[in-house]
Amino acid sequence: MNSAWVKHAISEINADYQRSADTHLIRLALPGFPGIPIYLKDESTHPTGSLKHRLARSLFLYGLCNGWIKEGTTIIESSSGSTAVSEAYFARLLGLPFIAVMPSCTAKRKIEQIELYGGRCHFVDNACEIYAASEMLARELNGHYMDQFTFAERATDWRGNNNIADSIFRQMTHEPYPQPSWIVMSAGTGGTSATIGRYIRCQGYETQLMVVDPQNSVFLDYWQSRDASLRSPVGSKIEGIGRPRVEPSFIPDVVDEMLRVPDAASVATALWLEKQLGRKVGASTGTNMWGVLQLATRMRDEGRQGSIVTLLCDSGERYLESYYNPQWVAANIGDITPWQAQIMQLSGAQ
Repeated sequence: MNSAWVKHAISEINADYQRSADTHLIRLALPGFPGIPIYLKDESTHPTGSLKHRLARSLFLYGLCNGWIKEGTTIIESSSGSTAVSEAYFARLLGLPFIAVMPSCTAKRKIEQIELYGGRCHFVDNACEIYAASEMLARELNGHYMDQFTFAERATDWRGNNNIADSIFRQMTHEPYPQPSWIVMSAGTGGTSATIGRYIRCQGYETQLMVVDPQNSVFLDYWQSRDASLRSPVGSKIEGIGRPRVEPSFIPDVVDEMLRVPDAASVATALWLEKQLGRKVGASTGTNMWGVLQLATRMRDEGRQGSIVTLLCDSGERYLESYYNPQWVAANIGDITPWQAQIMQLSGAQ
């Protein structure tokens, strides 16, 4: 198990981490919410462009240290694209073949990035089919199925060790409200919300965790009912978040509150946020920000002050043909103008 190649592979991943800088925490001042500063942790600046860079690093280390990944092992992953981009990067770093199993509707830019890193894409018609297809490929090729949906929460050190939660609280140290009232997170695997929720409890903070869930995802229903057999016949239209089944990495008891976010609200908020930041963000960030706006409104109406932190998951440049294409939005999401008007009213920002 403790071969020279495995030692070298772990060293390569650790060296890549040492070359990385922490991601920036952007403060967003909205005139409609005095005394309620809002922060976005910008995960789009990772080498592979999203929050999933952290996850891919952890999953590779987990697989290597468990003896599942060896020299020449073909890596297979089921993904809506972002995790696959990041895993393709690390597979190339280690000289391993990589296959991503994804819905055929995955953003073209993600597919191009996977191929740029030497990975291959295996497409399925429905998001519900990615699991079985990944398991089949792993058997046929004698490869290793990473299975982010099972191992995301296990592979991450939630106690600290510079995980994303530890980073957020360190970066908040000199802010007016250093201990956030809320952290808002959307769930793709559930791994990041598990890490943040566990870290908050481990440190004894009063911060609460809200998880926002898009349409056609079963996480919120599972959080309410604890029925692990729940299934959705179709996948989420918000790439990177929401699942048609209950994933093992989603830990409901660390979540204080959940909110269902309509797809039109997610897209409208992403487009609005572009005007606030001066750059495009993905629709999953729009989902996060919609939840932030609801919490900020509640705090304002109750006369409370405090900070709210959420994540900027990835850049909107990946979605120019979908969320930033008005014709695509009209055909696949619907009319977003009522949501845009509501955002303007809530935020006080144009």
